Amino acid sequence: MTNRSAAVTGIGLVTSVGETAAAVFDAMCEGRSGLVRPPDGHPLAGSADVAALAPPIDPASVLPAPETRVVDRYIVMALRAAELALADAGIVAGRDVDPYRVAVIVSGTGGLATLDAQAVLRAEKGRLGVSPYLLPGMLPNMGAARVAMKYGFQGYSSSIGTACAAGAQSIGEGLRLLRAGEADVVVCGCSEAPLFPTLAETFGNARALARGWADPTEASRPFDRRRNGLVLGEGAGVFVLERPEHAEARGAARYADLVGWGATNDAHHPTTPRPDGSAAAACMVRAVADAGLEPGDIGYVNAHGTSTKLGDVAEATAIRTVFGAATPPVSSTKGVTGHMLGASGVVEAAVAVHALRRGVLPPTHNLDEPDPACDVDHLTEPRPVQVRHVLSNSFGFGGHNVSLVFGPPSSALTKALT
Repeated sequence: MTNRSAAVTGIGLVTSVGETAAAVFDAMCEGRSGLVRPPDGHPLAGSADVAALAPPIDPASVLPAPETRVVDRYIVMALRAAELALADAGIVAGRDVDPYRVAVIVSGTGGLATLDAQAVLRAEKGRLGVSPYLLPGMLPNMGAARVAMKYGFQGYSSSIGTACAAGAQSIGEGLRLLRAGEADVVVCGCSEAPLFPTLAETFGNARALARGWADPTEASRPFDRRRNGLVLGEGAGVFVLERPEHAEARGAARYADLVGWGATNDAHHPTTPRPDGSAAAACMVRAVADAGLEPGDIGYVNAHGTSTKLGDVAEATAIRTVFGAATPPVSSTKGVTGHMLGASGVVEAAVAVHALRRGVLPPTHNLDEPDPACDVDHLTEPRPVQVRHVLSNSFGFGGHNVSLVFGPPSSALTKALT
């Protein structure tokens, strides 16, 4: 294959601030937060001070009724995001694509809340309390499997387990498949439903959750001096990537081109990043080189920026290593969306694409007093500037690092940014 880029022809999101990239982008620019105190009756009430809740979705709206008996919310959100993305791309299964030439890579931690609930039933009722539908309702591969089943996509299918880097890596692996000629279309992304007590409490006991904020909208503050932890969020994101020739042949408009990606591992610690950010820096360098660019060609970085003490410093250090003291403008989406684990990387890639197309760079919400240890060119308000290439970072437990590089659409058929 001679064309090394992929056309981004569809995006579908499920977040606390909207179901489109435009909605999330606007929330960042307007300071419209999705962070709330979990209401009475929510499973997370009492286990976390703050969370980012996506809208409820009726499982029967995305699955046949008999299959909704035991199905985790992460599968429901994955199906909703895929539905939105495919509709956005204008792809109708059975009409526009060869089913064996469509790959599906939808990742996520899996249905841990459903497993947790079934463990409680087993303790209360014994062996017969466990549902026979548990495995198809919660396994981490079932997001990808359910999308493939619903639309009859019979090509390569996979789910990636690289924690908070999984969504971005799913997109990067989609580019790899298209370059190799193994698919014409890749439906790729991630869905995460972490808002249940056991997971929140393990983060809390590790002192990783934001705490003590009277106003919940102030709790997630990437790179800010007063940050004291992340805010868990739920959500999903799916991209439709196509070989440019395939998109052109069917007259598909595109948002942007995915032109490069990189992946490395810290090989350092299960949960904390390398303090010097060296492997994260190497990841960014690989992504830029894979795109055939130089660091100076990058006009904006959408940072992983989780609002944790160690992570933000390590990422800022890595960015300075790659770009020098005069870094590109940098912002983090998580000030308004919280941390949706692996799904964050997809949502943030969508925001980066919109920054590229709109000619406006979005700010980091709650960045009132930048930490001097996180010295980069922080965006604290929207900045009108045209850029040609943007980079989006995602880093995960286990030291997994992924960076994606997007460029302008290499086609006159471009998507309206609505």
